[in-house]
Amino acid sequence: MPTAIIADDERLMRDQLRMRLSEAWPELEILGEAKNGEEAVELVEQLKPDLTFLDIRMPGKTGMEAARDIGDRSQVVFVTAYDQYAVEAFERGAVDYVLKPTEPDRLKVTVDRLKGRLARPAEKVNDSVQAMLSQLAEKIGAPKAKHLQWIQASIGQDLRMIPVEDILFFRSDEKYTCVQTASFEALIRKPVRDLADELDPSLFWQIHRATLVNVNAIEGVTRDIRGRHLVLVKGRPEKLEVSRSFLHLFKQM
Repeated sequence: MPTAIIADDERLMRDQLRMRLSEAWPELEILGEAKNGEEAVELVEQLKPDLTFLDIRMPGKTGMEAARDIGDRSQVVFVTAYDQYAVEAFERGAVDYVLKPTEPDRLKVTVDRLKGRLARPAEKVNDSVQAMLSQLAEKIGAPKAKHLQWIQASIGQDLRMIPVEDILFFRSDEKYTCVQTASFEALIRKPVRDLADELDPSLFWQIHRATLVNVNAIEGVTRDIRGRHLVLVKGRPEKLEVSRSFLHLFKQM
């Protein structure tokens, strides 16, 4: 019976992948789960799974770093929301690279590929990795999106994919970042400083160390009795404070 572990810092994503795998590959036994790269490497050492499903962005040791440490002790599949790491993933010897959220049809392709890999002698595996890299190199010239197009966010126990253009603003506290749309609020763990690097700066302005606002959602700017500049958001009661270092953004308004 083939065996595997799952590594992802989001419990909901681990649960979703476990469910999808049970549907696509009932014979696969999930031996354990890890919340970060260090735990993933430890589980591989302890449990010796045939396969390791790794998220790329995890706290501490990343999925890429974990894959390097795992080496050839387990075959790696990266499951991530970011497509820009594909080349490096295959260079690390990944069998496949699956984008979140994992769709049943796409995961079936991965499962079929994994079954074939497990059935082949080890010396044939390296050849197939090189073939995959060659195919990827031919396609790499195609332009790719440089900025996030979707945000994965939690609403209670549910996970939702939100188009970034539907988001009015992001606002962080110490632990979570609020994702506010016109109709609902969701939560993510990614801090504003990371989002600022990944979102299109022409669409989202950082107006405070803890706040990003959709330019198209700005209704106006006002000042309170303390002299603070506040952004008014269309259709929302919130007034978002603008830090002094970001006031230059509004000189044109």
